Amino acid sequence: MFPKSHLLVKLRFFVSASKRLVQTTNAAFLVTATYSTVCQNQRESLGEEAREHPRDSVEVFKKWGCSESDLLKIFSRQPSLRHAQVTPLLSKLKLLSGLGLTTSDIVKIVNCRPRFFCSRINNFFDERLDFLMTLFGSREVLRKALVRNPSLLTYDFHNVMKPVIALYEEMGVSGNDLIAMLISRPTLIPRTSFNEDKLEYIKKTRVSKGSKMYKYVVTLIGISRIETIREKVANLEKFGFSEEDVWSLLGRSPLILTLSVDKVQRNMTFVVGTMKFSPKLVLQYPFLLFSNLEAILKPRVLLAGKLKEMELHPQIKGSIMLRALRMTESRFLTAFVKCHPENVATELLEFYKHAKCLKRLAETSKKILRKGFPF
Repeated sequence: MFPKSHLLVKLRFFVSASKRLVQTTNAAFLVTATYSTVCQNQRESLGEEAREHPRDSVEVFKKWGCSESDLLKIFSRQPSLRHAQVTPLLSKLKLLSGLGLTTSDIVKIVNCRPRFFCSRINNFFDERLDFLMTLFGSREVLRKALVRNPSLLTYDFHNVMKPVIALYEEMGVSGNDLIAMLISRPTLIPRTSFNEDKLEYIKKTRVSKGSKMYKYVVTLIGISRIETIREKVANLEKFGFSEEDVWSLLGRSPLILTLSVDKVQRNMTFVVGTMKFSPKLVLQYPFLLFSNLEAILKPRVLLAGKLKEMELHPQIKGSIMLRALRMTESRFLTAFVKCHPENVATELLEFYKHAKCLKRLAETSKKILRKGFPF
């Protein structure tokens, strides 16, 4: 007989050995099971997935359908995109494709805003998208607006974008009118500011909220600097217009605010000095300020002088002159050049072409001084 203490020792030994055996068997079973569940086909699919994952930005853009010419445009406009991180770039392209933007749209966006993909467009993305969809009404119109102004996805949403939109809606520019202005004036949101002086200028135009010109008056004054507005108004007053005349003209043709002081001066000088028209005529025919001096006004006026010199008919003078200046090129040549015999028409056409080639003195060496946006 063994003592009880000896039997207890043996019993403990057998129990512990049994536990170790069970654990070892289970571990071996788990290892075997894990190894056996990954088949050859699955290993090949995982390898293919790893190979399909883009290794760099070039492969990312190619995966999105960009051709070699598209890549050349993108990387020449923003070389740093060649070394962009793959994961963030993929994430941003997925967001853009979800908005319906195509490969050509992406190329246009990079050309317009080279640093666009450096921006955090995923910030407030869902909230911004809901706001923009409500504003533009459809995904197609939104896509058009984003291609025109990609910064709609990068503006400070709460502090800049929403307050500006609310301000225009409060002033009576909303719906389709506001959409048209956002698409035609990409600088509308970042450059808008209103104060008492600007509100007074809007009143001076005497344009009602129901007028088709109202949205142009409000937005152009909103994005223009006070100093620029005063300078352009004073420039027109130099030609004998009263302040009331100027604001009345701007109310009927607000796009004059987009013209430079130099262009208005040159056109007005030509209309008054060379054509011998009264400055007041511009109030009735604002197109005289928009017409290209070197390509339209000067060549056609010179041709009118040539027709008079050669005593040919029809003559270009009086009210016919104003009609002739507004004609398209083909219609103008048909009405006043090609209506003559072939030899005369050839001479007139050569004279007209030569007149169109005349440039201002030192035009080619002129230094263009840009002060931000032209308006």
